[in-house]
Amino acid sequence: MKNSKNEQYFEAFWPRSPRQTQVKPLARRLDTLNGKTVAQLWDFIFRGDEVFALLEEGLKARFPDIRFVSWREIGNTHGAEERQTVASLPRRLKELEVDAVISGMGC
Repeated sequence: MKNSKNEQYFEAFWPRSPRQTQVKPLARRLDTLNGKTVAQLWDFIFRGDEVFALLEEGLKARFPDIRFVSWREIGNTHGAEERQTVASLPRRLKELEVDAVISGMGC
């Protein structure tokens, strides 16, 4: 479409759709990690085996009664089994009586 000054006029549409989800409140923070069970979730991408070992050591020094559910028990949160692993997380975390999660690593 042209206007009277021989310039072109184009209509454009914003390609982004309206937001589909609403912001939800965060879960209440734990007062302490003593006596709590913490699950480790790992995508098997960047040295999580090393990082989680160091995190366990440091957290056990601060919170002697903390318990961990290893990433080995949960499975890979990325890759071929990702859908099944992530879909089963709520059930697994409840079965294992998990109070908190550390999720990592990415690249």
